[in-house]
Amino acid sequence: MHTGLTVGEFSRVTHLSIKTLRHYHEVGLLAPAAVDPGTGYRHYSLDQVPTAQVIVRLRNLDMPVADVKAVLAAEDVGTRNELIAAHLARLEDRLAQAQSAVESLRDLLARPAHAAAVEYRTVREQAAIGIRAVVDRQDVVSWWQGALGELHGFTRARGLRTTGPLGGLFASGLVQDERGDALVFVPVEGEVRPVGRIDAVVVPGAELAVAVHRGPLQTIDLTYGDLGTYAARHEIGVDGPLREFYLRGPLDGVDDDDWVTEVGWPIFRADG
Repeated sequence: MHTGLTVGEFSRVTHLSIKTLRHYHEVGLLAPAAVDPGTGYRHYSLDQVPTAQVIVRLRNLDMPVADVKAVLAAEDVGTRNELIAAHLARLEDRLAQAQSAVESLRDLLARPAHAAAVEYRTVREQAAIGIRAVVDRQDVVSWWQGALGELHGFTRARGLRTTGPLGGLFASGLVQDERGDALVFVPVEGEVRPVGRIDAVVVPGAELAVAVHRGPLQTIDLTYGDLGTYAARHEIGVDGPLREFYLRGPLDGVDDDDWVTEVGWPIFRADG
């Protein structure tokens, strides 16, 4: 009667090194079928070969050990498949992020040496409706999207007349401290009663150096870099929130490659 495979034999059958098999035993992924109490020698059964093969494939997909354990312990096929599908979805998200990062790097390397065109602009104080919050940097994009949609829906539902494009004000702390004040607004005509997160606001005036960013927000740092470099070289930058105007964006039903955003950097102007 066959008593099982030694660790060396099981290693050859599964193409897993003895070191790896020892590790899988220690972390509770694949325990030997039997361990000799006298010698400590480990023996595996032939029935464990398919389990080892499943573990190899799941680990090759970077599935965490805890998740692999959950898959192996699943009592039914449906539960097992749900766990695997969830991990595959996470991998696809990571792949999409990696592809986006690769494309962004290629765009940067192919970018013309000249910076974005910069113009000076005096922005007057404006009455508006807005949503204001203190936001963590990692949450600012999702917060921004939600605020834009809420303001757009409110403006349409109330039949308000807008007097300018949707815009945003972002404190320097969002970048420097990874948390700071943010305001998304839309200039409107007339008085508006506050509802929920939406409040009447006054957007302060400012002197700005402005450049146009075309494309998704993932690459807007390049335009900010152009403006910041320009302001530093000309020694005209001042403290104050960074400003954006969304001339074409997610509410217009276009691809993010077709978005158009004006970026404003606060400056001191001595030309009157």
